[in-house]
Amino acid sequence: MSEMAKKCGVLFDLDGVLLDSEGLYTIFWDQMDKDYPTGVENFASFIKGFHLTRILGYFDTDEVRQQVLDRLLDYERNMRYEFFPGALEFVKRLRDSGIPMAIVTSSDRKKMQSLYRQHPEFPTLFDHIITGDMVTKAKPDPDCFLMGAKLLGIDIRDCIVFEDSRNGLIAGRASGAKVIGIATTLTIDEVSQLSDMTAHSVSELDIEQVINCVSRE
Repeated sequence: MSEMAKKCGVLFDLDGVLLDSEGLYTIFWDQMDKDYPTGVENFASFIKGFHLTRILGYFDTDEVRQQVLDRLLDYERNMRYEFFPGALEFVKRLRDSGIPMAIVTSSDRKKMQSLYRQHPEFPTLFDHIITGDMVTKAKPDPDCFLMGAKLLGIDIRDCIVFEDSRNGLIAGRASGAKVIGIATTLTIDEVSQLSDMTAHSVSELDIEQVINCVSRE
């Protein structure tokens, strides 16, 4: 393994990067905005990458927020969590190469437990998993990625962030990491404006491309 590979760390967003779930969440939040209007244009797209606490803040009463939360928890309990083709294989190749990795997601622990029940192997693939309830400031603030780099013991400037949402891409860039934008939520042109490298799927990439991304000046 090269010296660059040894010091390179990878910080993965989850939904829309590894997990093919953004479409399901769009359906859910579109319905919530119809049932409890927020007044925010394109609400489901606007909130992508936000922590749940911030999302709930767009609903106008505690009663409505609790109703939305209850419906979300029920929705997530019954979701089928499917990964993009080749996504887990890509993660395993990185792991087998000795590259430290963390998940940095806005999802909370309850959602992650539902994921683990369906895919027990998933948490064993990563050195750390950072959930939205572990950070004070959510994306687009870079705190979550800075926490990920710190837990991996790697300078954020030697880390690569994989993101798909606008808020996540902004957070990744603000952290000081290199950013690989995955065009599943946004178009490739939109993603490229906030990324050092772009792809339609992580399965398009190989390990050398990842390492070369972090070595760019």
